[in-house]
Amino acid sequence: MVSTPSGSAASAAPAHRGGIGPLLRAWRERRRLSQLELALRAGSSARHLSFIETGRSRPSEEMVLRLAEHLDVPVRERNALLLAAGYAPRYPETPLDDPALDALRDGMERLIGGYEPYPALVVDAGYTVVAANRGVALLLEGVPEALLAPAPNAMRLTLHPQGLAPRIRNLREWRGHLLAQMERQIALHRSDALRELYEEVAAYPVPARAEEEEPAGPVAHFALPMRIEHEGRVLSFVSSIATFNTPMDVTVAELAVETFLPADPATAKYLRSQVG
Repeated sequence: MVSTPSGSAASAAPAHRGGIGPLLRAWRERRRLSQLELALRAGSSARHLSFIETGRSRPSEEMVLRLAEHLDVPVRERNALLLAAGYAPRYPETPLDDPALDALRDGMERLIGGYEPYPALVVDAGYTVVAANRGVALLLEGVPEALLAPAPNAMRLTLHPQGLAPRIRNLREWRGHLLAQMERQIALHRSDALRELYEEVAAYPVPARAEEEEPAGPVAHFALPMRIEHEGRVLSFVSSIATFNTPMDVTVAELAVETFLPADPATAKYLRSQVG
C-alpha cells in the first residue's frame, strides 16, 4: 500500500541560483535527450537551446512551458523552471480542504467507495493517505493507533514492523517493489521530505519470518501480488495506480488513486463477505 505542504507554489519551488539553464539541462539529461532532439520536438534549434542552457539566452515563458511539456516535467517543477527563468509560477497549489476542490474530493470519495468491497485509497506526493475506503480499513484492523493518526502514511503503514509488514507473506518482494517506486519518485521530484521518508522506511527491520516466504503463485507471471494475512487467511492482490490527466494545480497533479484487485476468486469472495 501507499501532504503536499499547503502554501503558494512560489514558496514550494524557489528560483534556482544558476538560472534556468542548469535545471533545464538536468531535466534533458534525465530524459536522455540530446539538445538537437529536444529542440526539434519543441520547434526550436539546438543553437538556441544551447544558449538557454549556458545562460546566454533567456527563453520566453511560452518556450519554458513548451520545453517542460516535451520533457514531461512534473507540474511543481514547471513552476520551478518558470521562477528560474524570471517568470511567475503558472500553476497554483490549492490546499486539498479548500472549497474550490469540493467537487474533486467528492469525486474521489465516490470513486473509491464504488470500488468496495475491494481496497482503494488516495495518497499525495508524500504518501499521506487523504482518503481510503472500507476495504482498506479491513486490512488495517489491529494496526496501532500511532500509525493511523493524525495523518497516516501509506509507506509507514505497509513497511513498519508494527504495521502490515509482519502480515505480508511476500514482504521482501513487496518491500523491494515499494522502495523502487519511491526511488523513481525521488528521481522525478526534488523532495527532501520524500528522501527522508525513503531513508526511514528503508531502515525498518524486516521480520525474520520474511525469510520463509511462500511462492506467489500464477499471478506473479503477469503482476507482482501483495499476499497478506487476515483472520487466518492469505489474501492476494495486484495493485494499480491512477493519476489525473493534464492537471493545472500542483495539489491535484500529485494525487494518486491506488486500487487493489483480488488476484484470485477466494480473495474476492472473502472481501464480499466482510465488506457489506
